Amino acid sequence: MGAILNLVERNLHEVRVDADRMLFHIPSSSLFATDEVTGGIIDALRQQGCSSEELVQRLGGRFADQDVNETLRELIALEVVSDGSPLTPEIGISKVERTALNTVVLNVNTGCNLSCTYCYKEDLDKPSAGKKMGAETAEASVEMLLKESPDEERYSVVFFGGEPLSNRPLIEHMVDYCERRFAEAGKQVEFIMTTNATLLTEEIIDYLNAHRFGLSVSIDGPKTVHDRNRITVGGQGTYDVVRRKVDLLLSRYRSRPVGARVTLTRGVTDVETIWNHLFNELGFAEVGFAPVTSGDMADYNLTSEELVEVFANMKALGRRYLEAALEHRNIGFSNLHQLITDIHEGHKKALPCGAGLKMLAVDHKGELNLCHRFTGSSMPTFGNVHSGVKQVELNDFLSQRLDRSGTGCDTCRIRNLCSGGCYHESYARYGDPTHPTYHYCELMRDWVDFGIEVYSRIMAANPAFISSYITPRKAH
Repeated sequence: MGAILNLVERNLHEVRVDADRMLFHIPSSSLFATDEVTGGIIDALRQQGCSSEELVQRLGGRFADQDVNETLRELIALEVVSDGSPLTPEIGISKVERTALNTVVLNVNTGCNLSCTYCYKEDLDKPSAGKKMGAETAEASVEMLLKESPDEERYSVVFFGGEPLSNRPLIEHMVDYCERRFAEAGKQVEFIMTTNATLLTEEIIDYLNAHRFGLSVSIDGPKTVHDRNRITVGGQGTYDVVRRKVDLLLSRYRSRPVGARVTLTRGVTDVETIWNHLFNELGFAEVGFAPVTSGDMADYNLTSEELVEVFANMKALGRRYLEAALEHRNIGFSNLHQLITDIHEGHKKALPCGAGLKMLAVDHKGELNLCHRFTGSSMPTFGNVHSGVKQVELNDFLSQRLDRSGTGCDTCRIRNLCSGGCYHESYARYGDPTHPTYHYCELMRDWVDFGIEVYSRIMAANPAFISSYITPRKAH
């Protein structure tokens, strides 16, 4: 009598798409169409574990013995079925020994010419009181990047604020500095910036275009939605000026697609209308939505009912994305586009994002923060650009988040796609950045199932969409 076989439920998740059973292999974030033999084995073992001989017998009336044995071998190799031998540890690493930084976020000015009501920045000031980063700190940030991680091929320098264009001299200084410095080192560098667009002029747009900046514009949708929260220091809505500047930007900017970044706060759940305005009327290449659930100012957090509504509306927009994809069009819904990219490429994330691992954010004093959201917060920093990264503390922090034992993430089916959620969200909500963001796990699981379904339908009906619109993202 052979070993008893059991299904390893923690490693598999099934999503039904019409008559098809899709098997999501959790450890590798891979998706397989389940054939009848695989389905038969899963169903039989789900009822009751048994030896391989018994299994072959139980399925004998439906499938050839050889097919059952062959499929069984594959499922044991994937660790979807266990024959009692120890399973491979989920994530190859249980401790971070070394980070490979390739991105530095420069918080070039805490000052901002807007006073958005929901802003999470803990160090935001009026323009006149803004703490500007000096050239010495910015240069030291780049030198630290090269010193800490000399072997990367490509680096990113992100300009952030407040409003980064309110410290334009530093941006221009750093572009010159980086282009010279990285070229000397035989490395590539790209510049990224998130802006509220209000300070753009033809001259600035042409400058950013010449240096191929990756641009995101913070804009919340049509006038009535945008002007609720995105206001001037004096309390005026900013939609009209932003709209004018965006029209100018999109008519002149040619080097890279420009994205819109939308913040969803209490009372704002109509994802489709916002997307339609920004994509079809204004002409952004993609639109990404950030629902606020754990901001410091509780009045702006979406209620749990609204969050359910947001996800339902994201799925409605997702159905439009699918419809367009089957006609070989990409409608620039970046939340779903990213999820489908992750599924297609079998991304498995041990940690939720690159914060601390590939990226650190530098404040005006040169202190190193986990990401731009933490600058000005009470969370301890991880070193300084002049003295270097506190590698031990940073590795300990990341290793703490890697350890899923005793958390809901341990057996969760989306543990390698969500990886516990945003550090800052956990910090704001639970006072602990290593705490998983439990408040919307169920919604996230449902969203990933939806992504699997959309991906499966695209692969079945128009796989060319994936090679045209998903694969080139890696090449930019």
